[in-house]
Amino acid sequence: MQNNQNMTDFVMGLLRANLPENYLYHNPEHTLYVIGKAMEIGRQEKCTDEELEFISVAALWHDTGYTKTYTNHEEQSCILARHYLPEYGFTDDYIERICGMIMVTKIPQLPKNKSEEILADADLEYLGTEEFEQKSDCLFKELQFVKPAYTEAEWNQAQVSFITNHHYFTRYCQEIKEPVKMKHLLKLTHSLR
Repeated sequence: MQNNQNMTDFVMGLLRANLPENYLYHNPEHTLYVIGKAMEIGRQEKCTDEELEFISVAALWHDTGYTKTYTNHEEQSCILARHYLPEYGFTDDYIERICGMIMVTKIPQLPKNKSEEILADADLEYLGTEEFEQKSDCLFKELQFVKPAYTEAEWNQAQVSFITNHHYFTRYCQEIKEPVKMKHLLKLTHSLR
């Protein structure tokens, strides 16, 4: 598992070269954000250094599939990870663990272990932050690029439904992020009236 900086440079280059500039949410900055949040949550959840390394690798690769497709990008992310990760010293067993974490970012999130819970929470951590409005606005604009007929009313309704049904898996996010997320939900719900 050497060459982590080389791998990070490779993935960032892949994302920068292949993602449309209209992907205002799913972009290299989002990937770096999720890596940082995964490390923060992982430390709070008392992960070992090895667990943190695998979580960070999964976070790095989790949205690479957007370079190929918007729908079912998680599967494409795993195809890319399976293709490239052996070059960075990862065995098939470790790659399958990483792909398990990548696939758990698909909605609905269905994590089966602590590492998967951490990446699932890191990917949607923004729901419980002060950056929620700015990030959700970027996601709405991105979705309008993908589906030009998508309206703000549809988006607001979708957000209320999504946040209502979402829950964090880790103790840290349940305690720290959930209360902030519920404030955003309340505000969105009032705006629909």
